[in-house]
Amino acid sequence: MDIKNICCIGAGYVGGPTMAIIAKYCPDIQINVVDINPDRISQWNASELKDLPIYEPGLKEIVEKCRGKNLHFSTEMKKNISAADLIFISVNTPTKTKGIGSGQAIDLKYVEASSREISKYSKGHTIVVEKSTLPVKTAQTIKAILDAAQKDKSNLENKKTFSVLSNPEFLAEGTAIKDLENPDRVLIGGDDDDAINDLVNIYSKWIEKDKVLRTDLWSSELSKLISNAFLAQRISSINTISALCEATGAKIKDVSLAVGMDRRIGRYFLNSGPGFGGSCFKKDISNLVYISNHYGLFDVAEYWQKVLDINTWQQKRFVELIVNNMFGTISSKKIAVLGFSFKANTNDTRESPAINICKKLIEEGAFLKIYDPKVKKSQIMKDLSSIEKDIDSKKWGYSNSIYSTFENADAALFLTEWGEFASLNWERISNIMRQPAWVFDTRSIVDINQVRGNGISIWQVGYGN
Repeated sequence: MDIKNICCIGAGYVGGPTMAIIAKYCPDIQINVVDINPDRISQWNASELKDLPIYEPGLKEIVEKCRGKNLHFSTEMKKNISAADLIFISVNTPTKTKGIGSGQAIDLKYVEASSREISKYSKGHTIVVEKSTLPVKTAQTIKAILDAAQKDKSNLENKKTFSVLSNPEFLAEGTAIKDLENPDRVLIGGDDDDAINDLVNIYSKWIEKDKVLRTDLWSSELSKLISNAFLAQRISSINTISALCEATGAKIKDVSLAVGMDRRIGRYFLNSGPGFGGSCFKKDISNLVYISNHYGLFDVAEYWQKVLDINTWQQKRFVELIVNNMFGTISSKKIAVLGFSFKANTNDTRESPAINICKKLIEEGAFLKIYDPKVKKSQIMKDLSSIEKDIDSKKWGYSNSIYSTFENADAALFLTEWGEFASLNWERISNIMRQPAWVFDTRSIVDINQVRGNGISIWQVGYGN
């Protein structure tokens, strides 16, 4: 096929940046990103580009260049599905909260709804591409819905046909644009060589074809889950070693450096911290546990469940360290919280360690003053309210500037590795905190000597005192 029109269902963290990159490198293709959420679409169409719903370095500039030319955002599902030669499904795939598989299995209701919209409004031959992170065999669900549309008597005149491919994303939030422009690999699963070639031809506009890996559908779907599971496993592993370093007097940074220099292991994802967050790691490992139990692989399920357990344990350990170091209680004490997104260079707070840690600190009676350079007050309020309805402004406050966060604080807690946190004026901070003051650095982002040199006690993750 000569792909001239692409529709992406879902204007979130995957759909928005991915379609922006395709629009940048394929100016001859019209790309329409559709979403049922009108507020999100309004944000993508905002005249002030700083109001885009997603913060990613480099994204704003691409949207500014392509929007209105060959990149469009709307809620017009029927119109854009009908016109599309190729459709990406990039919708949310949350973990089920009720029923069979609650807390582990992925809820496919949005994938199914998208497939039904495609079956209803598409015309001619359409390539349908799974972009969302999905459990193995999800393509069967999509195929079953689309096959039903092909067999429908009302389709005899339209002659709808479909090819289903799996093309999972491997981008990391905070570096999404770089990951999309220069990926380690592009994985495409399917059994229709012509459809695969059509998708490869799009990516070949900026990616070498030898980076494309072709597999069957099921291998492609499982590869995405396993990639995330292995990355999360490394984070949990290094976090267990951070506790060992603290107990023995070793330094986690030195250990990570030494281990990472072994080319069999590599240096990535060996930074100790408060645990992994984001939309995928916990969800995908939970689904892996569910799938393993489903097939009777109980030891496998238990192994991957421990990766999740260690992540929770690290956050619980940090809260206990804070309480123990502050004379055994933080009741009525003010704690400055620096960073709320789950990692630097993104405004995404989904499964952020900060949410659970802040909740526990508030339960201990502390008052929190929270600062994040990209996360809005409304998002923090939504996240904290989602775990405890009575968390209100009496228990936490939002700070618009970094130094005001420290005013009269008994302790400062660093939860996100934002670059600006590495070059703070600790003399100024020491003068506005309430003494004796503490700093708890869960990201190894601040200079221990500068903090101590200004009369502030400090605990740093993986640093043996």
